[in-house]
Amino acid sequence: MTAKLSAAPGRRPTLAITCGEPAGIGPEISIKAAWALRDQVRCVLLGDAALLAQTAQLLDPAITLSALSLQAFNNSGLPDFPGNRLIVIDCPVNEPVMAGVLDARNGRAVLQTLDVAVAGALSGHFEAMVTAPLQKSTINDAGVAFTGHTEYLAQRTGTAQVVMMLAGGQAPHLRVALATTHLSLREVADAITFDSLSRVLNIIDHDLRHKFAIAKPRILVTGLNPHAGENGYLGREEIDVIIPALQAAQQRGIDAVGPYPADTLFQKKYLDHADCVLAMYHDQGLPVLKFASFGQGVNITLGLPIIRTSVDHGTALDLAAQGFGRADEGSMIEAIKTAALMARAKNSL
Repeated sequence: MTAKLSAAPGRRPTLAITCGEPAGIGPEISIKAAWALRDQVRCVLLGDAALLAQTAQLLDPAITLSALSLQAFNNSGLPDFPGNRLIVIDCPVNEPVMAGVLDARNGRAVLQTLDVAVAGALSGHFEAMVTAPLQKSTINDAGVAFTGHTEYLAQRTGTAQVVMMLAGGQAPHLRVALATTHLSLREVADAITFDSLSRVLNIIDHDLRHKFAIAKPRILVTGLNPHAGENGYLGREEIDVIIPALQAAQQRGIDAVGPYPADTLFQKKYLDHADCVLAMYHDQGLPVLKFASFGQGVNITLGLPIIRTSVDHGTALDLAAQGFGRADEGSMIEAIKTAALMARAKNSL
């Protein structure tokens, strides 16, 4: 999926872009993508202002940044700024950054960018936030327990449950959500319960309606076991959990159907009539989507009171160490476009 964002007349949506791990490719792809979309979106970069200014000059001297201190932002909000410049809210690092080399002393500065973006989105300064990749280990080494963007944003917004959904690929509106995320296969079956699956279906249906402006979302649901359990011969999770959860969801007005065998569901004849596929675990649904769209995919967190999108890749420290100009900003461009479209859809309701 390539999000189509035209330079439509009227107000440009304002998005916070957290620049991620400063030693990775996050600063580069954030600047390049924000600059490329400056006529359509007001992008506010969150990161170390000096590092971002240096990066911008090395990439293209025509890129214009204007720094704003965190205190000024907290006191007065965002200034009005034209499309020929990008605003940076300065979240300074503690130690000089060497490309490709992690430094735990900068972990809390990375975390600060998320805190500022969340607070700004909740208060209405930002209509959405887009996150460049960060390094979980650096934040943990800085003394902060951190399992990932998704979990942290849920905690910061007081959200009991969120759902990971990725979008991408050549087929229109190919979206894959996950009933479980980063669990070992041994844990997956126990984590799929009637209640958890019901909550996931509620979140997907709600956000497709309210953040994507899809009037009646259709959700196709995979089984857990091969051949969707083969009528119980290859596992009973479909019979005991998934089918009852789907029947209950249908009674609540959710158009969720299945369970389908995962190995045959991802075909045009099915996807052309669906708005989302719900897979039971991480490596059941995402390999298909990433094969179709890696480098152009978008990670979307459903269930939050704010809009959050992200790239489909990591910090690429090895690439960053080779110097500027090598990182592909395609996924970041799509993440920004998707966030802007979601913001406009939400505002239109």
